[in-house]
Amino acid sequence: MKISVYNDWDHVPKAESEGQDNVVLAWDGEYRKGDIIEFSGIEPDNFYVVKVDAAIDPALVYITEETVLFTVPFYEKKTSYNPLAFFGNRHYVSIRAAFSFEVEGYRNVAANPFDQHEVSGVYPHASANVETRGEAVFAARNAIDGCIATLSHGEWPYESWGINRQDDAEFTLDFGREVDFDQIVLYTRADFPHDNWWVEATFTFSDGTTEVVQMDKKVAEPHVFHIERKGITWIKLGKLIKADDPSPFPALTQIEVYGSESAGR
Repeated sequence: MKISVYNDWDHVPKAESEGQDNVVLAWDGEYRKGDIIEFSGIEPDNFYVVKVDAAIDPALVYITEETVLFTVPFYEKKTSYNPLAFFGNRHYVSIRAAFSFEVEGYRNVAANPFDQHEVSGVYPHASANVETRGEAVFAARNAIDGCIATLSHGEWPYESWGINRQDDAEFTLDFGREVDFDQIVLYTRADFPHDNWWVEATFTFSDGTTEVVQMDKKVAEPHVFHIERKGITWIKLGKLIKADDPSPFPALTQIEVYGSESAGR
């Protein structure tokens, strides 16, 4: 495998490192707008642990492509990340094959701080039919990045999925393979009185089943639902019903799905 850093306009490498199952790139220099971090030589349809920056948590991801490109965020696109990420003149990037105990264990199978708004072949991946004003701080990917700060909104660590007041808003979590789970946790944003909250929502699963859940409490704490499914490749969250409150701004800070790889894989 190989990690390369280059600018999209000339593709001249700023830094490179390669190895077998574990590659670390530590380099001195500054990121510039248009820079790409490229992970290549990946064996598709396998699990990897990727750390794209020292200030971002490692991500256990399922990758279906030989090459993954990560566009270094700048300006507005960076507002949903830790301000220390991609900053300064010394950087740390790594990728390694995941250990079997990491893959096989019971965990939050929704988590992916490496997720990008427009990405192909890296899972889990979050998307939505609407994101408030197209801003990075309200993108779907924020709901699986691991940050559960619910008491405000806007820049990191208060990034969330915002629905732009759209009644038919729908969030999709794609696992990229089959997983089994027994619990779903929602952290709804709780920046009251700025925020509204949902009193009801519907989960739709890839097997065609649905589950209606109630969230009738105005709280900052997580909503925990004991929902068991097996062999699921994606979850949709929709039919979101707001509370009777003057605010038009409900939002999702985080979704967690606790389970494991499907026993049928």
